[in-house]
Amino acid sequence: MEGDDGDFPLDPSEHSHSQRGSVASSVTRAQDLLVYLASDSAVHLTLEGLGCMNAQELGRNVREALNIPNSAVDVFAFWFCSPLLDLQLKPKHLPYKLCRQWQDLLYRFTEAPAEDISQDEPCLLFKRNVFYSRSKELQIEDEGVLRLLYDEAKMNILEGHYPCDPEDWLRLGALSCAIELGTGLDDQALTAAIREKKLSSFLPAHAALGGGGFLSTLRGRGGRNAEMEQNLIKEYRSVCSSAATGSSQEPIALLRQYLRSCHTLPYYGCAFFMGEIDKPAQGLLHRGGHKAVSVGISLEGVYVMDVKEKHVLLGLKFSELSWDHSYPETEGDTHILWLEFDGEEAGVPVNKLLKIYSKQAELMSGLIEFCVELHSVGESAATGTDGEVTPSQEPTGRETNAKTRERRQGKLRRQSSVVCSRVHSLNTISYVDDGKEIKRLKPKRAASFFTRQAQPPTYSAVQVTESLEQG
Repeated sequence: MEGDDGDFPLDPSEHSHSQRGSVASSVTRAQDLLVYLASDSAVHLTLEGLGCMNAQELGRNVREALNIPNSAVDVFAFWFCSPLLDLQLKPKHLPYKLCRQWQDLLYRFTEAPAEDISQDEPCLLFKRNVFYSRSKELQIEDEGVLRLLYDEAKMNILEGHYPCDPEDWLRLGALSCAIELGTGLDDQALTAAIREKKLSSFLPAHAALGGGGFLSTLRGRGGRNAEMEQNLIKEYRSVCSSAATGSSQEPIALLRQYLRSCHTLPYYGCAFFMGEIDKPAQGLLHRGGHKAVSVGISLEGVYVMDVKEKHVLLGLKFSELSWDHSYPETEGDTHILWLEFDGEEAGVPVNKLLKIYSKQAELMSGLIEFCVELHSVGESAATGTDGEVTPSQEPTGRETNAKTRERRQGKLRRQSSVVCSRVHSLNTISYVDDGKEIKRLKPKRAASFFTRQAQPPTYSAVQVTESLEQG
């Protein structure tokens, strides 16, 4: 994803952060700079030549201040974050220059009104690099680096950016208690510590606060909190017991356990984007409307999540999808990211298209393309080939289609978990490619997804007819 400093095929996520200080405004003289961490703490630096310092040079200063070893140079990256937009910086980007261009970026990549844009101010965060693999993360030995990763993962769990099932967030909450409060507390001391910090410091907000209407809230919140406290204490006992009989109770072992648990979530380490999808038509008038979604993109795939319900609507590995990005054609239109994947209608195999409306579609498409290329390079390196497939490696199309579809159907039947896809709840365009010429979305991509794959495609790239393109 290399490019000029001014263009932005970058990786935003949509987190809500507290108000923080902005990047220093002077170019030449020594200036104070605050670089924030996921824990809301900050690194205070005094630097000269900040205006012409790129992210790579600034990173050396931050790693030195945090005592991060050189072996962890690729773990973290700089992000500009605000309530309206998050962007990961490339090593060659100039933070000072991009800070001055922030309003232009907001007009380009958000639907925010002009008044909000004029008042928005980014802060500089030192966070996990979206291009750092989970396998490398498991090899990290430094406790300080693991704690930084833990703080960020915990923030994403608590704020609902990483949806997980009750048994999972309860286990993660108990691990947080052990990490932050210690493993030797009795029930009374633990209860007092939890109440002092509040349940929302250990459990996701939607779980700690509970749901239901106004009356149920008045009637049941106290009882629910007491029940959650007891469940958390019980799970804490289990964590401490396992640590005592297992390898170690040391913080580094508990930190690794927390991160390893987060790694089971397919969207761990994603960059997040905001968008909307079509709601299924309901009622006699078949009214639809739009649903707000969060789109997570990682090195492994794409995940579309319901912002309100905190569950996955669609999760696809890169090998299971094709994509395209279309620009607005008329005034009032917006950018669209198209995702194509295999599905069924009344038992008949079909191609499904999901439209994601977002001014960040350009960013999403660029990030998908870059992650696919990285994945392709990694596979070529692992096999020792240049991506060429020998005859013995080539699967028959019919056999591959059958196995792939059977595997996906098995996954889609598990609807009780928030991690599983809910394709039935999506308003998608379904069509069958009968071999006729189908008009491609405009503008055409320089290269389609499947032309870069080592194996033959199991279905055609994103293509729709005139009528389908209009939805």
